[in-house]
Amino acid sequence: MSSETPSSRNVPSSREGSGSDLYRAVWRWHFYAGLLVLPFLILLAVTGGAFLFHTEIDNLWHRDLKVVEIRQTTPLAAGAQLEAALAARPGTALKIITPATPDASSEIVVKTADGARRSVYVDPYDGRVLGELADRGTLMWTIRRLHSLVEFGTIANGVIEIVAGWSILLVGTGFYLWWPRKQTGGVVSVRGTPGKRVFWRDLHAVTGAFAGLAIAVMALSGMPWSVFWGEHVNEWANSANYGYPAGVYDNVPMSDEHLAHANGPTSWSLEQAKMPLSAAPTGHPIGQPIGIDAAKAIFDGLGVAPGYTLSLPSGAAGVYSAAVYPADLSRQRVVHLDQYSGKPLIDMSYADYGPAAKAMEWGINVHMGQEYGLANQLVLLAVCLAIVLMAVAAGVMWWKRRPAGSLGVPPAPADPRAMRGLVLVMALFGLVFPLVGASLLAMLALDFAFARRPRRRPRPA
Repeated sequence: MSSETPSSRNVPSSREGSGSDLYRAVWRWHFYAGLLVLPFLILLAVTGGAFLFHTEIDNLWHRDLKVVEIRQTTPLAAGAQLEAALAARPGTALKIITPATPDASSEIVVKTADGARRSVYVDPYDGRVLGELADRGTLMWTIRRLHSLVEFGTIANGVIEIVAGWSILLVGTGFYLWWPRKQTGGVVSVRGTPGKRVFWRDLHAVTGAFAGLAIAVMALSGMPWSVFWGEHVNEWANSANYGYPAGVYDNVPMSDEHLAHANGPTSWSLEQAKMPLSAAPTGHPIGQPIGIDAAKAIFDGLGVAPGYTLSLPSGAAGVYSAAVYPADLSRQRVVHLDQYSGKPLIDMSYADYGPAAKAMEWGINVHMGQEYGLANQLVLLAVCLAIVLMAVAAGVMWWKRRPAGSLGVPPAPADPRAMRGLVLVMALFGLVFPLVGASLLAMLALDFAFARRPRRRPRPA
């Protein structure tokens, strides 16, 4: 969408009064939104575009760890694979991520004596240790942390929520500026050549017109991961016993531990779900666990999709857990077994989620490029490329039109009342997304102070 000075052909004349002032107000705030979020949007587009193909890239980058030769022999038992991993990296085994495909290795997460968590990769056919990394130390985990800004701390992670909100404002104001006003080009076609400002204006506007709605959807579907809004909406959506609806479990004692802490990455809807407790057999206070091989056999018998994470019990009251979140939402599943009897205590799938959780999970799956396979990936990759193109075009356009020695902020409306409607929309938006609302208030104050500053008249030649 456009941030350029409008030409006389597509801007309301001064005689149209309020229309011209409204255009100026929207243009000014489109400029502010772009100034704030375009650098972040480039980072999000580049990292997000790469993460769409996280499995393919990780399998290529870490091929020596993640890819094995397919053989006709039966894979080793999970217990034997754990023993091989612990022989190479002594410590306490926490979980095994089972192979999702016949050519995938097994990943065993081990906690060492010094408290570090290491991922040991094992060939499931012969137990050969292929190597190790820090837990979540793959290239794509690094890209994922950069995408969410969590790599830079909690405050930076909160910036994502503000960026997402301002991105939606950017799209809304951009559509208003792009809307045809009797101009002969710049609606679906690009005028001029790269040496002219109008070329970059049209490239920015036309690309935004086609990609804007998808960008807004991506920004909104990314909100569940935000540090403030996402956390509170998660608690609201899972207010009934933090995730597990009635009927999923029956008379099961629950701990204070949450699934996200105990089993690592989980679906958004189950982050606050509590973990059940195992009960030792009568007369045997300590009891004898069924073991990982028996637990895996039960999970496989229940039809849990391949590639699930099998977490081992943490303590005498812990449970064996299987969790899998494949591209097919219908196959998402979490199963907890009593470690002594092997009885399923909780068995939850996507079908058991409430309406809000289902909607959120669908949006997240689309956001990650998983829901509709390769088509989903390619469409979102095109959106990411469009974001980078729009950002570059906006930068060139701004550089060409800005006055020397000035930031080039678009002029404020002559009649301040033109801001009323825009401020009302921003206020409503801020009530829904409080961090975004706080940033809008800060920008309104700065804009008011900036608009009241007397303009310096140019010196006579």
